[in-house]
Amino acid sequence: MEKIQFNDLGAQYAALKEEIDAGIADVIAGSHFISGPQVEELEKELCAFTGRRYCVTCGNGTDALRMPLMAWGIQKGDAVFVPAFTFYASSEVVSLCGATPVFVDSRVDTFNMDPEDLQKKVAQVKAEGKLTPRAVIAVDLFGQPAQFPEIEAIAKENGLLILEDAAQGFGGKIGERAACSFGDASATSFFPAKALGCYGDGGAVFTDDPELYALLKSIRVHGKGSMKYENIRVGLNSRLDTLQAAILLPKLHAFPKENEHRNHAAQRYAAGLQGKFQTPVVRAGYHSSFGYFTLKAESEAQRTQVMDALKEAGIPSIIYYPCPLHLQKVYAPLGYQEGDLPVAEKLAKTVFSLPMHGYIQDQTVDYICRVLQKL
Repeated sequence: MEKIQFNDLGAQYAALKEEIDAGIADVIAGSHFISGPQVEELEKELCAFTGRRYCVTCGNGTDALRMPLMAWGIQKGDAVFVPAFTFYASSEVVSLCGATPVFVDSRVDTFNMDPEDLQKKVAQVKAEGKLTPRAVIAVDLFGQPAQFPEIEAIAKENGLLILEDAAQGFGGKIGERAACSFGDASATSFFPAKALGCYGDGGAVFTDDPELYALLKSIRVHGKGSMKYENIRVGLNSRLDTLQAAILLPKLHAFPKENEHRNHAAQRYAAGLQGKFQTPVVRAGYHSSFGYFTLKAESEAQRTQVMDALKEAGIPSIIYYPCPLHLQKVYAPLGYQEGDLPVAEKLAKTVFSLPMHGYIQDQTVDYICRVLQKL
């Protein structure tokens, strides 16, 4: 068996080489490296894929999260509710706007934001009266959309904006609604490790609101007005390179087939590991794109033992995420203590992810399952 890759970008390139190489060559021949026609074409196709009216591509997934907050005027004194069990960018953008992230615990089964705890945290912030509740950033963790029906109800009741962080969720669904179609705005990342990734940094923001769309386009290019040298607000320099758009187009065309294969691999993992580990739970009516296949060990010690055995067998594994956000050093001034968000803290000590991508072979999945079953 060949060396097992956690996310085999080489296998994907081999499958899409002709289209990717042709796209890159077209950009170089046209010499339109910034805001070339491939960028607009990608935005249109992303809208068609997600069902959104508008798409604004940008330089990376973090900017994709930050731009809507900037457009909404999120600032000091505002509270933005964020899950504690996710990547730092989800809360970092809140801090960059001067606002305060308020961390919410996770569900035991899906690991996504717990709507019941969100309701409690909103009530607590209102009762304290120190911050103004403004928005919720709900993350589609590991490929499965957050519980948007429940989150949308809580947001409506409390006058909160919703930003869907679909950096891991692209390709997921609730019923017929696709990830990136939820909330007042949604954001995704095209970091190479994502299910839909480019060959560098990239991101996109989605919305159905024409006024927000206009603001996002301005913020993306230094807060410009009617032309390049008129600046009417503080913005960013955050454009998606034309080369990256050209690379993403053939990947987007191949995405449905890859998504189907990741789900096939996830089912094979689940069957092969039945009774041994807690495998991912997908809620009824939900579809996960399985950008990651994440197991939960019984304890931190067992996780260490399992990951050491996987390494010995030539199988890469990764911990997403070893420290919940409320316990990160950067947020020590907020005063969170261990035990405040027990589910997120337990997950950080017990979860680990196995190799997963759109080209993983059945024999690789079966080999990994055999190694794990023997432990």
